[in-house]
Amino acid sequence: MTSLPPSPAAVPRIRVGTSGWRYRSWRGDFYPAGLVQRAELAYIGEHLSTVELNGSFYSLQRPQSYLRWRDAVPEGFTFAVKGSRYISHMLRLRDTTAALANFFASGVLALGPTLGPILWQLPERQEFESGVLEAFLAALPRTTAEARALGRQHDERMNGRTWLEDVEDRPLRYALEPRSDTFDDPRAADILNRHGVALTVADTAGRWPRFDPGDAGLVYVRLHGASELYASGYTDRELHEWAERCTGWAAQGEGRDVFVYFDNDARGHAPHDAVALARLVGEQPAGR
Repeated sequence: MTSLPPSPAAVPRIRVGTSGWRYRSWRGDFYPAGLVQRAELAYIGEHLSTVELNGSFYSLQRPQSYLRWRDAVPEGFTFAVKGSRYISHMLRLRDTTAALANFFASGVLALGPTLGPILWQLPERQEFESGVLEAFLAALPRTTAEARALGRQHDERMNGRTWLEDVEDRPLRYALEPRSDTFDDPRAADILNRHGVALTVADTAGRWPRFDPGDAGLVYVRLHGASELYASGYTDRELHEWAERCTGWAAQGEGRDVFVYFDNDARGHAPHDAVALARLVGEQPAGR
């Protein structure tokens, strides 16, 4: 059984944010007219306590970007980081040592105390294979010190573009978002629970299965739209229902941290829904 670090939060907390923040449809709507693009993340930090970094899913970001993002938000803000699709979609969780080293060397650790959960989103074609899942989760570093040590094994493609400075040693936490119903399997739940990895609760307008969060000390929720994927807004009733679920998860056992991200961004609903849900669960923006 994997030895897990303690939860970094002494008191369970519900954090609510959005998946990304750079969307044209938000400008002049959620973002005030005339707000310059470089100030948008700071504006998010004034109104929410977390955001999901999704550029890291599409390509390895540079250390300067992580440092700039960290500097843009107030103390107490948290970034969730979406893991590289090269690992999840191309390697399909196999033979990931070098790719994980490159990912952690790329600047993720430069987020320092603002670094929150790391999400691994799987493609729909990725079915549950117990050996593959077990090996991948076992390869994940459990602390920032382990991640830094792994990052030093990066390959030559990362030369001159790494960030591997000394960091305060803190636990790392992970969530997995499968999109195949084959993960609705007690063996998958057992593997995830043993490694302390959350099974993402995803609301996808019925496109992909919705799983229970499992028994990890973390609940990770992604709200992609209740009736229209990535596009529909959440009604007051739906938001109240999600608020009840989140407060229930946070109160279970000794308490669990809950992270919720709205990904219904196509028509600009995500930030408004996030602010509304944050109010319902009593979550204050990081800067207040």
